[in-house]
Amino acid sequence: MSRTTTDALYLVTIVTFILALRFLSSPKHARKGNWIGAAGMALAIVVTLFQDSVGNYALIGIGMVVGGAVGLVGARMVKMTAMPQMVALFNGVGGGAAALISLDEFHRFAGDFSTVEATSVALSALIGAISFSGSLIAYAKLQELISGRPIVFRGQQVVNALIIGTAAALGVWIATGGDQQGLIYGLLAAALVFGVMFVLPIGGADMPVVISLLNAFTGLAAAATGFVLTNNVLIVAGALVGASGTLLTILMGKAMNRSITNVLFGAFGQVQTGAGADRVDDGRTVRATSPEDVAVMLSFARKVIIVPGYGLAVAQAQHDVRQLGELLEDKGVDVVYAIHPVAGRMPGHMNVLLAEANVPYDVLKEMDEVNPEFPQADVALVIGANDVTNPAARTDTSSPIYGMPILDVDKAAAVVVMKRSMAPGFAGIDNELYLDPRTTMLFGDAKDSIVKLISAVKAS
Repeated sequence: MSRTTTDALYLVTIVTFILALRFLSSPKHARKGNWIGAAGMALAIVVTLFQDSVGNYALIGIGMVVGGAVGLVGARMVKMTAMPQMVALFNGVGGGAAALISLDEFHRFAGDFSTVEATSVALSALIGAISFSGSLIAYAKLQELISGRPIVFRGQQVVNALIIGTAAALGVWIATGGDQQGLIYGLLAAALVFGVMFVLPIGGADMPVVISLLNAFTGLAAAATGFVLTNNVLIVAGALVGASGTLLTILMGKAMNRSITNVLFGAFGQVQTGAGADRVDDGRTVRATSPEDVAVMLSFARKVIIVPGYGLAVAQAQHDVRQLGELLEDKGVDVVYAIHPVAGRMPGHMNVLLAEANVPYDVLKEMDEVNPEFPQADVALVIGANDVTNPAARTDTSSPIYGMPILDVDKAAAVVVMKRSMAPGFAGIDNELYLDPRTTMLFGDAKDSIVKLISAVKAS
């Protein structure tokens, strides 16, 4: 295939990636964005396979079959609750691929690199390896293979500085012409260790931010790999992923009213106070309720705001919630869903979860849009959302979530919280909402409780 034809087809691929990002910015058009992006990627793969420099098609075919099978199984078998883990794992694979390409290119051309190529190899190896090992730790935390709480030790930041300093020094050595094989191995080893140390002290509550940040890292690694391979579409695609991931990271930090440095180095979620169902605080007590009582409240309400959280995802209750919402609408109740930017364990987790259950897009309202509606709501039904509904974020200056924008559920006429127990959320603190006189607790598995609510609403 001629260079002109290749560049023209790669340009088409680049345009599809840009359009895909545009459509993915809206839940209503996200499916179309996925199809456009997938079509662009398929075109890029076909064009690459027709290059004269590509050989060993049998080995490439085996890799594509294996990778395609893993992707297919992942897409069809992984539950929505495990989607953040899969995103973290797939993101890590991208970073690892970039690191392996830099290792291969260094073996083949060390000593013959230009300064730009040597610098690209060093950056691809450094960033790709950090993204790979960091994503694996994020996956392990989300999968609860290791503690989701921050894992810290004395002098940790000093150790981290020494590790990344060593990796950076080796990278500079390579960029300035070093061609000893030990340099690239040392760089990769230091970067892999730093990736682990980088994510260990970050708590589970910050995983949405970490996932988007590691996604940006993978994009930058891919862009650097594009310079190594002189591949324009890889450069642009990597830059798009890096830029969008960085922007999303900033937006997520803003949604939590915390700086990125605080997310990365603040060990958010380290403190855990715990609480029991019989907790008493300044004379206030937690009040339990029954599905029948809640059904009466919902049936005679004019407006109900449903607040989904990770507990909804764990219980796989999104289809039941949609059924409950439709049942209330049939009774003339105005039902909307309040979506907090960092609810769940990855950006857009709640949107994807409810879209899977075919909840109409027009009733999914973001935090800034829905907060003014809470004072007009008769009932706010909170399903598994903890830290994003905690009024302490407004009033308690000593709270680790102080200043974080929250959903104003406490401004509704009545609040019903569906929760398994009184255990605190990822931030490790008790939720003051549960002691509000207007709040009642419906304890139990979210799916079971919603099924009981549906039956009780039908009978009311």
